[in-house]
Amino acid sequence: MLEVTNVQVYNLREAVIAARNPMRTVPAQHTDEEFEASLQRCVKLIRHGGGSGHTNFRTGIVVSFDVRYPQYWSMEAQRYHFFQIVSSSSKMHSLAKLDIRRSCNEYVTEQSIAQLEQLARAYNDHPTEEGLMTMLSNCPMGLELFMHITTNYEQLATIYKQRKTHRLRDWHVFCHFIEQLPYAQELICVERENPE
Repeated sequence: MLEVTNVQVYNLREAVIAARNPMRTVPAQHTDEEFEASLQRCVKLIRHGGGSGHTNFRTGIVVSFDVRYPQYWSMEAQRYHFFQIVSSSSKMHSLAKLDIRRSCNEYVTEQSIAQLEQLARAYNDHPTEEGLMTMLSNCPMGLELFMHITTNYEQLATIYKQRKTHRLRDWHVFCHFIEQLPYAQELICVERENPE
């Protein structure tokens, strides 16, 4: 099952305050009052201005985290254009050394685990290109790997909207992580109002 840890959020106050810059005649004062007033303005911009560039302030709210994931999840996650993979585990470099049983999720069959363990033993006994490619090519999608990612609130808003009712449970876990971020209800999970 997908797991998100080591979450850090950067530049939230500054980006929220900067959202009011287009209407300012003097530089912002970075006070609690300024933040609260700017936060209310941000909520209005999100509700009324989706797709118009009014939500661009969210790109300045940077989020980094570690995620442990099944391989099938990462193929879907990599479609997002600002989902920077800082570094990830390498299946090619570590598969022959992994505790395969511990590294597979609960949906990988016993037969698949046994086959991959046998292929890893064969490769470790006689490391060849053919053995490596056979082992990699027969790896189940439920093998769990890990990576460190940076993204921002704007991208997380897109992900949340597109994935909150997704068929895969892993996306529900990821959306729950999004919901727990600071000011997520005001800045990420808010629905755009329909123009009349």
